[in-house]
Amino acid sequence: MPLGLGRRKKAPPLVENEEAEPGRGGLGVGEPGPLGGGGAGAPQMGLPPPPPALRPRLVFHTQLAHGSPTGRIEGFTNVKELYGKIAEAFRLPAAEVMFCTLNTHKVDMDKLLGGQIGLEDFIFAHVKGQRKEVEVFKSEEALGLTITDNGAGYAFIKRIKEGSVIDHIRLISVGDMIEAINGQSLLGCRHYEVARLLKELPRGRTFTLKLTEPRKAFDMISVRSGGGRPGSGPQLGTGRGTLRLRSRGPATVEDLPSAFEEKAIEKVDDLLESYMGIRDTELAATMVELGKDKRNPDELAEALDERLGDFAFPDEFVFDVWGAIGDAKVGRY
Repeated sequence: MPLGLGRRKKAPPLVENEEAEPGRGGLGVGEPGPLGGGGAGAPQMGLPPPPPALRPRLVFHTQLAHGSPTGRIEGFTNVKELYGKIAEAFRLPAAEVMFCTLNTHKVDMDKLLGGQIGLEDFIFAHVKGQRKEVEVFKSEEALGLTITDNGAGYAFIKRIKEGSVIDHIRLISVGDMIEAINGQSLLGCRHYEVARLLKELPRGRTFTLKLTEPRKAFDMISVRSGGGRPGSGPQLGTGRGTLRLRSRGPATVEDLPSAFEEKAIEKVDDLLESYMGIRDTELAATMVELGKDKRNPDELAEALDERLGDFAFPDEFVFDVWGAIGDAKVGRY
């Protein structure tokens, strides 16, 4: 075992195949949450937004997912600015936007907007709908949830495992935003913070979830999805290239990910779900970017600690990430 990893601070896995995930990419990586997690990379100072003249002059078309005329948005460089532009286009408070999907108005977690937008993608914005409060009896340690967040302070359900505790509660659906657990507000929390809270709830007790579902179009009413399919791929955009949104610094126009990068991101995202109960393709992409040129697991561990230290990834996870990146490099998918 490499000596460097042996000296790293270890943290046990938060939860098995459950409760936390950033929306097809966690656009909020690096932003603090109210629980004190600080977000990934909190020790670094964020760069100020670039002046409008230096931002990519790209125009995207957008609609509200439940139905609206088509709007045009441009001049954004991160997810919060994107939501703000959508809100301006439809004269809504920015806080009403829950998440966005690409090229479909349905609550399809395989098409969730994350850290990258294809230059020809059509953006559908899902806004707040009905609020509901549900009591859940935690009969098992694993509730069967995978959580993501929208990069702007909302954590929501991305997947419900078939046959799980939550799967038997028909009032809870994929796409529901988790506003509070037992009265504790989760607005502003990251996915991994929500996962930790759900894991720490005692087995054999009842707890209360306050949820907000996305407003639905007529053809979406009564539809309950199980969420994205494991192994279905990160779906990082279509068209000629992608606009990559970053939590620090300007957005950049990039080529579509290579086959190696797509497969490595998918495998690392699977590991995030297995170890931490989250799926976050932007976080996974950042880890692949940090690890693809490293010569050994020690160097990867140091890079992860420096950039993403707040996650306190356990050593076994780092070894598996190193292996996943190496497998993707040589075509072992």
